[in-house]
Amino acid sequence: MIELNQVYTHDFKFSQQEVNAFAEATGDKNPVHMDADYAAKTMFKRPIMHGMLGAALFSKVFGTLFPGEGTIYLKQSLSFLKPMYVDVDYEAVFTVKELIKEKSRATLETLIKDKTTGIICTSGEATVMNVEKIK
Repeated sequence: MIELNQVYTHDFKFSQQEVNAFAEATGDKNPVHMDADYAAKTMFKRPIMHGMLGAALFSKVFGTLFPGEGTIYLKQSLSFLKPMYVDVDYEAVFTVKELIKEKSRATLETLIKDKTTGIICTSGEATVMNVEKIK
C-alpha cells in the first residue's frame, strides 16, 4: 500500500547507445542528441538526452516498482528544467501528494535530479491508478 507523503527513489543513468536506440524508436534523430561535433557547437557543448527518455523512466517505476504491477499511468505533466547527459548518475524521486482511495488513484510529484549536484533536471506531476495498492 502506498501512503500520503511517501517518497520512493530510483537511481539510473543512460548510455549513448540507449539514447541512440530511443532516437531510432521515436524517429527523433535531432543531432543535438547523437552527434558530439554538432552538439559541441550548441549551448550544451555535448550531446544531451531526449527529455522524454528521462521521463520514460517514470513509466518503468510506476509499472514495475512503485506502486508496481497493475498500475495504470493516467496523466503526467512535465517541465524540462536542465539538460540531461549520458553516463551521468540521476535519481528519480516520487512523492505521494494526494490519495483518492475511492478511485484507487494517487497523485505524485515526479522529479529527476542530478545525483551528484542535486540539481533538478525534470519536474512534474503524475496520476496513477492501482486497485490493489491504492485503497
